[in-house]
Amino acid sequence: MAIDILAIGAHADDIEIGAGGTLLKHQQKGSTIALCDLTLAELSSNGDVQTRLKEAEQARNLLGAVERIQLELGDRNLFVGNDLIRPLVQLIRRLKPKVIFAPYWHDRHPDHEHCSRLVREAVFSAGIRKYASETGAAHKVESVFYYFINDFVEPDFCIDVSGVYEQKMEALKCYESQFVPADGTVTTPLNTGYFEQIRSREYLFGRKINARFAEGFKTRNPIAINYLI
Repeated sequence: MAIDILAIGAHADDIEIGAGGTLLKHQQKGSTIALCDLTLAELSSNGDVQTRLKEAEQARNLLGAVERIQLELGDRNLFVGNDLIRPLVQLIRRLKPKVIFAPYWHDRHPDHEHCSRLVREAVFSAGIRKYASETGAAHKVESVFYYFINDFVEPDFCIDVSGVYEQKMEALKCYESQFVPADGTVTTPLNTGYFEQIRSREYLFGRKINARFAEGFKTRNPIAINYLI
């Protein structure tokens, strides 16, 4: 099966935070979307693995993704090495995406940064014919774009997500264990005003492009444009 976009995050909810609106917009236009979480978020301060899996599936349905893969590489174990690169290479070769989304390479959470590096390594290796040939035929991804989770800088480009923004937020609300304080939960940055932080960031990105809300992205390579008008 070949898909259009593969979005990868370290934990379930990373993708929705940074690129949920963009994925929704493309899915509604007819693009096929798949999601991949590298870990089961088993070390999360709140919730448990089974709860997180149910929440992730609910969010997948709202985003219209055809598949959500859990690679189970180990929370806080995302260090760059062939043992973790190979499963990602196998996934990329199986799904053959045109575009991949990954976390921006600077973030307060080390897992997000390591996820970014692992994706970059895997995308490169997936295109090498002789690399781990047992994982499938080589596949070259056309573009890799990096979304923001916690930290952000000036984006290289923004996508207007005004028309799907409330749907994006509904997908995030699936993660009640992470974002809604309850008896017995631990206080974390996620359940103390995180939605307001996201809205503020994406309102500011929207202002940059004369839109109500926008998601911002970084790229390591120039974007080709044939004409300006």
